[in-house]
Formats: sequence, C-alpha cells, structure tokens
Amino acid sequence: MNLRAIWAIYYVEMARTARTVMQSVLSPVISTSLYFVVFGGAIGSRIPEIEGVSYGAFIVPGLIMLMLLMQSTMNASFGIYFPKFVGTVYELLSAPVSYVEIVIGFVGAAATKSIILGIIILATASLFVPIRIEHPFVMVLFLVLTSVSFSLLGFILGIWAKGFEQLQIVPMLIITPLAFLGGTFYSINMLPPFWQTATLFNPVVYLVSGFRWSFYGLADVAVGASLAATALFLAICVAIVAWIFKTGYRLKN
Repeated sequence: MNLRAIWAIYYVEMARTARTVMQSVLSPVISTSLYFVVFGGAIGSRIPEIEGVSYGAFIVPGLIMLMLLMQSTMNASFGIYFPKFVGTVYELLSAPVSYVEIVIGFVGAAATKSIILGIIILATASLFVPIRIEHPFVMVLFLVLTSVSFSLLGFILGIWAKGFEQLQIVPMLIITPLAFLGGTFYSINMLPPFWQTATLFNPVVYLVSGFRWSFYGLADVAVGASLAATALFLAICVAIVAWIFKTGYRLKN
C-alpha cells in the first residue's frame, strides 16, 4: 500500500476545501441551519413532542443525515470529475498508484469533509435544542458508513458524468426527494398504513431511522435492518467502483 500516494491525493482534496471554505463548509452549514430554524423553530413550536422528544430535537439527526448524503455525493463527484475535465486524470492513471489507493484518497477526503460538517452541524444544533446521544458508538458508525458509502456513490457519478450539469442530477433529483420522503422531518409511523409500507422501499428511511435511534432510542425500522441496508449499499458501491477500474469505463477512452 503506497501511503504516500494516498496522502498526496487526500491532501490535495482537503486543501481544495480549505481554499473554498465559503462553498465547502459555511454554505451547507447555513443551509442546514435554515432548515432547522424554519422547521424546528417556526413549525416545531406548533407540533407536540414525538415520543417524548421535542420536534426541534427530533429533526436534528435527519438534517445531519440529509447534509451527509448531499455533501458526500457532491464532494466526491466533483473531486474525480474535475481531473477528468482538465485531463489530469490520465497522469494519475499512468502513475505508479493502484486503483485502490486512488479510491481511498478521493473517497477518504470526501468522507472526512462530510463527517466534519456533520459534527459542526451537531454542535450548532445543540446550542438551540437539548440533544442527547444514547448510543454514541452507533452514531459514529452510521456517520462513517454513510459518509463513505455516499462518497463512493459520488465517485461513481463523477466518473459517469459527461458534464457539470450531470453531476447535479442524482443529488438534486433523486437523493433530495428521497431524503425529504424518508422521515427526515417526521416519523413514518405518523403516515397512513399504506404509505408506511410504501416508504419502507425508500433506502434513506433506514439511514435516518438508524441514525435517529443512536440519539434518542427511537426507530421506524429495526436498527439491525438499518445497518444491514447501509452495509449492502456500501458493498454495491465498492463492486461498481471495482468494475469501473477493471473495464476502464469512461476513464481510458
């Protein structure tokens, strides 16, 4: 394992974030804080507690998860797409660096950014509402697994995309609607029976439910099912990345 190569890729990606703090850090934090103010403050004052948890505190795990999904995907997709766009990816592919090291460098940097943002948003939310974390180890596990999984998804999208506009298709038209319909702002137990069953086909439900359980011990689905779904998604993304480098899909042509 070429640790120096991994560190070089990782360092370049993290340095890019430091140069664009407004876009990379402040923008998602402010956007998530606005969700919190509107839903948790204005609307939450009119909604009673959900299973003993105030509405403002109830939506915090969902908002963190929403940010993780979006930022992990977008950071990783742009990180690998830009070298493709300017042509420097060919220098990377011809260097004595394995595909595994390339993926670890790019995905590790994207996941690190998302985890840092998640911690910042959690700290910010704790200033406004009482937050408790009943299962800190599970919380960190979901935080890391989700960040890595969706960074891998973003890496795949960055290789697949032929233009900057295609980088926005999946985050804006697929991930965001699934997150809003996946229990980010409500418990699926509040839905009619038919829609409760239909919502279980939304993969984001398992992420939000498991992450919320780590905070308050509340879950719409079994925690084991949430972990299994997250691990399965991670395995699928790893398999797709392996196939991409094996075939050279949109990298060597």
